[in-house]
Amino acid sequence: MLGMGKITIDMIQNFDVVGGPKMGRDNVPLLRAELKRLKLDGLLIPHEDEYNNEYLPDYNERLMWATGFTGSAGAAIVLNDRASMFTDGRYTLQVRQQVDGDLFGFARLEDGITAWLRANLRKGETIGYDPRLHPPKAVSALRNAAEGAGATLVALEVNPIDTAWTNRPAAPKGPVAIQPDMLSGKNHAQKRAEIGQAIAHAGADAAMLTAPASIAWLLNLRGSDVRCTPLMLANAIIDKAGLVSLYVDPDKLSGDVRSHLGNEVSVTSEDALAADLSNWSGKTLIVDPTTSSAWHSQSLKDAGATVLAQEDPVALPKAIKSSAELRGSETAHRRDAVPLIRFLHWLDTEAQSGQFDEIDAAVKLETFRHDTGLLKDLSFETISGAGSNGAHCHYRVNTATTLPLAPGTLYLVDSGGQYVDGTTDVTRTVPIGKATQEMCERYTLVLQGHIALATIRFPSGTTGSNLDAIARYPLWQAGLDYDHGTGHGVGAFLGVHEGPQRISKTPNNVALETGMIVSNEPGYYKAGEYGIRIENLQYVTQAEDISGGERPMHGFHTLTLAPFCRALIDTDMLTRAERDYVDEYHARVQKEIGPELDGEIAAWLKQACRPL
Repeated sequence: MLGMGKITIDMIQNFDVVGGPKMGRDNVPLLRAELKRLKLDGLLIPHEDEYNNEYLPDYNERLMWATGFTGSAGAAIVLNDRASMFTDGRYTLQVRQQVDGDLFGFARLEDGITAWLRANLRKGETIGYDPRLHPPKAVSALRNAAEGAGATLVALEVNPIDTAWTNRPAAPKGPVAIQPDMLSGKNHAQKRAEIGQAIAHAGADAAMLTAPASIAWLLNLRGSDVRCTPLMLANAIIDKAGLVSLYVDPDKLSGDVRSHLGNEVSVTSEDALAADLSNWSGKTLIVDPTTSSAWHSQSLKDAGATVLAQEDPVALPKAIKSSAELRGSETAHRRDAVPLIRFLHWLDTEAQSGQFDEIDAAVKLETFRHDTGLLKDLSFETISGAGSNGAHCHYRVNTATTLPLAPGTLYLVDSGGQYVDGTTDVTRTVPIGKATQEMCERYTLVLQGHIALATIRFPSGTTGSNLDAIARYPLWQAGLDYDHGTGHGVGAFLGVHEGPQRISKTPNNVALETGMIVSNEPGYYKAGEYGIRIENLQYVTQAEDISGGERPMHGFHTLTLAPFCRALIDTDMLTRAERDYVDEYHARVQKEIGPELDGEIAAWLKQACRPL
């Protein structure tokens, strides 16, 4: 895990140091020289790495190396005489600051890379791609688009960037730690047996696990190869008997970890995976087409195996938290509430001076979390958005765009911590100075949607897609909406964004089951002015009978403990039931967290939690 240094400062780096136009100007010629040597006309460069990580280790930041772009979603194509950079709406400003417009044209990721290929590739051109970085379905679409333009798409054994990148950082060798059974709720032998049974039930001989989070959960291990998520970079194959072949750098495993794994988990270098696939000739293996690469599927087929394209068999069991994991998450959220409330007090007092900016605020919050002595890492890069920057729902603060916390604005902070017993993620919005009536009305609409989703009861079989409109209803009635999902799954000291469940307009057929943790985060964003989001984490409770009802109903139990902003609540807009919910939630925050505070901050919380 990362040490106790200032993680935020490591993340918020000046574009002149990490990324930026100079990187593209220096490196595109090197890449083009390598393409020429390979007799290629171009290369597709996704943001993804071989493990489909949300956060990439430095040595896998290929897109940044080629373009200078440091965002979390993007892609590029570099050809011998032209290039294009693709990003979504979150990065409209950032991409033009970081990527050289003389080298790259700019295109919208939402418009599709395939459409660009059809319109811009020339007949006879040969475009390379790294099959380890693209899922099978994407490769099929890219190939069809290239062929539609009369070009050819070619899978490469070695990524040309890896050859041209002369000062490439070394692969991470962070140590692996054991996640105790008391925190996981099951030992890995039990987990392996259950996953093995699921594989057999699916009619397969084994499953290839390509998602590091699945491997970490299955084997009760946590790593330190990736920032914000305690993962080790690895692949694994588990057979129907529950035996596992783990492909990982052996240097990361201590003697204690090897003893923990026992003799039913073999450990081999990742370099051995390609050759070992021949052992599966004539066998059927489950491979998740959404988390694995085209290389995994094609390599198995080339080895004579049959690929069964199905969801990772670990994904759903991992999402359904054990009672131990839920207890740990409760503890982590109570712990995290103390620094969060200290921060909200700071925002309501010292930060009202207008002398601080978004970076100051992000660092202040992280410092408070470090003061617990138990923070392992942030769970994601803090979204610290003041004024108009808060209107970018996934804004990433940096030295080029940071704004002051100025009077008359709203400040939105979305942040979280990684603790050994749980992962947190919380968003609060507060005014700096006096808020306008419009700000209060729209904050209250968001709060009403949040309350509706927090208090909903629903029968077994209900999906997040079924519930999404409930959180949007108050905004819709006012002709308003937001363009992100309402909720995502969250891991237990694992990824802050976890599937397969989600609460979103996008159709999803995964039912919400007892023990699943999801976020509840409706919002509103007024372009150029301000953003509002209210987010708590909550888990699905066991279905229970309702007096007079006919079917048992699930509900949600809220994990996050921090007051809503009273100064932004228009109480006249709330129903009696909504007022009661806020009062009861605040009473719980005061009861559970108040005793952990003292002095001025304890007094502030008491006022913040007083009945409406």
